[in-house]
Amino acid sequence: MSVEKIVLAYSGGLDTSVILKWLSEEYGCPVIAYSADIGQQEDWDAVRRKGMATGAEKVIISDLQEEFVRDFIFPAFRANAIYEGSYLLGTSLARPLISKEQIRIAQEEGADAVSHGATGKGNDQVRFELSYLALNPGINIIAPWRTWDLNSRKKLVAFAQEHDIPIPVTKKNPYSSDENLLHISFEGGILEDPWNEPDEDMFKLSVSPENAPDKPTYIEMDFEQGTPVAIDGERLSPVALMKRLNTLGGENGIGRLDLVENRFVGMKSRGVYETPGGSILRVGHRDLESITMDREVLSIRDSLVPRYSTLIYNGFWFSPEMELLQKTMDDAQTTVNGTVRLKLYKGNCIPVGRKSDNSLYSESYATFEEDEVYNQGDATGFIRLNSLRLQIQALNRK
Repeated sequence: MSVEKIVLAYSGGLDTSVILKWLSEEYGCPVIAYSADIGQQEDWDAVRRKGMATGAEKVIISDLQEEFVRDFIFPAFRANAIYEGSYLLGTSLARPLISKEQIRIAQEEGADAVSHGATGKGNDQVRFELSYLALNPGINIIAPWRTWDLNSRKKLVAFAQEHDIPIPVTKKNPYSSDENLLHISFEGGILEDPWNEPDEDMFKLSVSPENAPDKPTYIEMDFEQGTPVAIDGERLSPVALMKRLNTLGGENGIGRLDLVENRFVGMKSRGVYETPGGSILRVGHRDLESITMDREVLSIRDSLVPRYSTLIYNGFWFSPEMELLQKTMDDAQTTVNGTVRLKLYKGNCIPVGRKSDNSLYSESYATFEEDEVYNQGDATGFIRLNSLRLQIQALNRK
């Protein structure tokens, strides 16, 4: 492949630092190192300096935090997206945004190729490249992990040492991690054996439930059409709201997850996640839906959640079926307005109250006390008609 200029998705870690130097040598053309700021704790000045020192023509750092929360996290949480019953898609949601900005930079800088550091075993290669091709079908894609001979960490380290590239991974911190405003993930090291319990000192965003405060924290969260807008009566920007939830969740040991998931490419993978704010957000949102959504609408929407979540996990954010499902999910949220009260305590997020001007809950109908609006005798015919097919089956068996 002959290319004129490459935009590399660059983190400053071992893999992408080696890739940056390798691309410069292999293709003999300018390489732009692009980093997406989506809320990870990072020394961006150091990333910029390292990128330039490693051979980048230019280092571009894009602040995508607001867009990430507003256009990716919040839409997914309006749909209650969750993969295989537990994973809140922290990495999966970030990849299409990173790809979108990478394609924009390539067009702006006159680059005819993009590159990434995802391996040939993982999901991210699919997420990046499906997004690239959906946004620019003519772009050249370079995936070094699928073509080069640096196919082990030992070879990467040797290449880095040969080219005076600092190595950030140590024996004390052997994990591969991905961090953003929604979560942090950990893979590799001792976690490759699914029997091993994670070390407590690995976690970054949360205290252990055992070490969380003995006194519960109560919060109130306001929603408008399924989107969170305020905490304890204070309206916040999307980024500020997520950061507040992350702090509250982390302080109370909420959002840790250890699971073995099914990758799109066909293998199982063990990962450990911290999603403190997202865990609170999902519990609160679902609880408000319980009083604001019609039963049958809720049932149909819930039946679509697995498909919607799998589309995100597999990298189809920019697909026509995803566009259709997102419109459906958002249409179902028009009545999801109101406030939930949540109790945060030692790893648990417990709904303890909810109210809404759109509430479908009627105390006059639901009361166990005497009422004048519900004729309990009507239930006799309701039950008899619903049991009719069961009675006919029973008679046939006799």
